[in-house]
Amino acid sequence: MDRLESMSVLLSVVESGSLSAASRKLGIPLASISRKVSELEAHLKVRLLNRTTRSLEPTEEGRIYLSACRRILDEIGEAERLASGEYREPKGQLVITAPVVYGRLHILPVVTEFLKAYPHIDVRLILTDRMVDMMEEQVDVAVRIGELPDSTMLATRVGWVKQVICGSPAYFKEHGIPKTPKELIDHACITIEAISSPTSWNFPKGKNLVSVAINSRLIVSTVEAGLDAAVAGLGITRAMMYQVSTLEAERKLKRILKDFELETWPVQLVHNGQQIIPLKLRAYLDFATPRLRERLPQQISRS
Repeated sequence: MDRLESMSVLLSVVESGSLSAASRKLGIPLASISRKVSELEAHLKVRLLNRTTRSLEPTEEGRIYLSACRRILDEIGEAERLASGEYREPKGQLVITAPVVYGRLHILPVVTEFLKAYPHIDVRLILTDRMVDMMEEQVDVAVRIGELPDSTMLATRVGWVKQVICGSPAYFKEHGIPKTPKELIDHACITIEAISSPTSWNFPKGKNLVSVAINSRLIVSTVEAGLDAAVAGLGITRAMMYQVSTLEAERKLKRILKDFELETWPVQLVHNGQQIIPLKLRAYLDFATPRLRERLPQQISRS
């Protein structure tokens, strides 16, 4: 059994969603695909895939093994590209992930410039507010906001962000401006699920955080919806400063409670700490880092 070939086939089966789809993709007979997967399971003495007539999903053991397969095959590919001289010129596909609004406002413009500067690199940009598993989804570099729990990752800080409280001038004209967080209970609030709890918002008090009850008239799942509702005058919302800055500059939203804002969070470009950094990734890091630093505050005041 060619173990590397079997690993590659297994990955293709999972990524394609079925044995038959992998057969078509690889140009290998279906019986051969099935045999290679079975031989791999027999060699490991564990079931890697749960197969039914309608679906195919990796088992828990299969997910662990697939993650290792991706890493092994990626490292072999990097070694081959290094030996063949591919690293003389950046090329290949680069997979980048970032939060939706941050990605649209800051990453996409930089990626557009990057693609013009590097015609042999293609980019797959995944904009999502969920935490992407970089290994499982084969992501080269991710934008992470906040402190990193995983010390195995390498991170480059490109700026700082913080949460701010805001509402429309029309809303404040009609209902007044709360002077302290406790006064929020008397106002209509718009909660963005990914950022805050719908029943209480945290605020700093000395070195600690205190929970303040709020009245969520609207709970939304996206930042865009929350900000649109705030602009429409429905109530007060909490969002990241970079998400609000343009609307604030246009005087569609007004920041309040500036003396009660939470501490700043770092914005970082994160990638796996492999020994050989692919040239396409090194090119992007060198290109994007100074440009993102120009776009983001390097220190944040309460002004």
